[in-house]
Amino acid sequence: PVTLAAGHPLRLVRATGAEPFDTTKDGQPANDPPNPGEVAWADDLGVTCRRWNWRQCTRTRLTETSTTALFLLERLAPMSLEALDAAGDALLTRLRARTPDL
Repeated sequence: PVTLAAGHPLRLVRATGAEPFDTTKDGQPANDPPNPGEVAWADDLGVTCRRWNWRQCTRTRLTETSTTALFLLERLAPMSLEALDAAGDALLTRLRARTPDL
């Protein structure tokens, strides 16, 4: 399993609807639990990412001060494994161009 920096194993789940999802609403902290059956990434503390990686929670989002990141690239048919590999290569190329000293 993939583990976030905080040491919590990450897993792809169908949400029950009871999992916490920390976000903001009108500039204030808010909880917006996923819908029952919604596909989500979660760890022991709650949902980290919803709606096929469209919504990231506040706790694990990237910010200007982030020093590490986890990028999960997924595919569904008809996308080929080769196309997924090419997408990963393109992401690496762009990240290296923006952070050449790393």
